[in-house]
Amino acid sequence: MLIRTGYDIAFETFAPTPMTLLLNVHPSRRKDLRSPEIITTDPQVPQRQSLDAFGNVCTRLLAPAGRITLSADFLVEDSGLPDIVEPTARQLPVHELPDDVMPFLLGSRYCDTDKLCPTAWQLFGQTPEGWARVQAIVDYVHERIHFDYQQADATRTAFDGYTQQVGVCRDFAHLAIAFCRCMNIPARYCTGYLGDIGVPAVPDPMDFSAWFEVYLDGRWYTFDARHNTPRIGRIVMARGRDATDCAISTSFGSARLVRFDVHTDEVTQSDAVRIEQAA
Repeated sequence: MLIRTGYDIAFETFAPTPMTLLLNVHPSRRKDLRSPEIITTDPQVPQRQSLDAFGNVCTRLLAPAGRITLSADFLVEDSGLPDIVEPTARQLPVHELPDDVMPFLLGSRYCDTDKLCPTAWQLFGQTPEGWARVQAIVDYVHERIHFDYQQADATRTAFDGYTQQVGVCRDFAHLAIAFCRCMNIPARYCTGYLGDIGVPAVPDPMDFSAWFEVYLDGRWYTFDARHNTPRIGRIVMARGRDATDCAISTSFGSARLVRFDVHTDEVTQSDAVRIEQAA
């Protein structure tokens, strides 16, 4: 299937403000791009890209004083298959984990495992190891947290989400990740596009989504504590320890968000041809 996706985001600054952006599709999905993925800025400013410590594409720019708009519109080819479900995937002992996986067992800015370990072992210590234990964690978090856009809080940690029982998709991911790490299951945070493909459309404005991946049986598997069902058309942009490493934008100075539009829609081949011709 073909997915048309992109964004139109604007900030207002009071002075020239350095910014870093994680707005590109993750390099692991670049082979699936069917049209150029170009970040357009208005006004035009120089951009510089590199890979960060987690392999994400990081764009740096200096936003001028005033308003700057960042936009992109491109096509991605997707398998059209839902997230993989592998109930027999086993949990590896810590001493068998690869070195590059070990950081995803540790606490981080939003995944405060030190506060949640006793609770995690009380809740999940008797569940079977491996996929079943991760699914038990996902089921619990899905029921524990009430989704509410109006209750978004950029400072909410996993422990806060557990106690407040409210949040947005990042809060579901943070709590599930923290519980997994408490149970010695490596887990990492993901952000990207997830449209209403194969499911009933919801009336809420489109946004970037957050989910997480766990390392079982020698590979990473996708889980989503907010939706708690395999989804189609998931396009990853960034991975890291938590939302700190995957922030869509980071400004080194005051930058007020004044516009935020994201689109992610399945399109037909004929629609794709028209989009490419209009580009």
